[in-house]
Amino acid sequence: MPPPERARPADGLRDSVLGRDLSFLLVRANALTLAAANAALAEHGLKARSYSVLALAADDTRPTQRELAEFLRLDPSQVVALIDDLEKRGLVERRTDPADRRANVLVATDEGRELFARAQSSAHAVELGLLAAVTPEDHARLAQLLRLLAFPE
Repeated sequence: MPPPERARPADGLRDSVLGRDLSFLLVRANALTLAAANAALAEHGLKARSYSVLALAADDTRPTQRELAEFLRLDPSQVVALIDDLEKRGLVERRTDPADRRANVLVATDEGRELFARAQSSAHAVELGLLAAVTPEDHARLAQLLRLLAFPE
């Protein structure tokens, strides 16, 4: 007689103490969205981190490398490597910060802006797919709550 069918491990674990832990749920949601975003961004030669740097450069915020590291919560050496790669690809440029000539600001090239626009469409499609079970109102509320967590005052 064959052994009884077992539920997938995730089915039983979903209701565990960890499955109700907010920190774990945030980490798991991040892992799932990051994997999906990286898969979608791959067709553009980007990953979530390089996409984030390109997005800020294309947004005309003119961030410094230090600001990027702090905002993205990355080590400055990681940011330098990301910028170096995007710069080699002709997508961004480092320019002297007029407010502090010792610092560089990051600016997207025309090619970088075009690539960002295409990649942003892919990223948005992934987001909509992942949040398909969520109402537009809950989507907006989730974004609002995550901003409160990400940017405490």
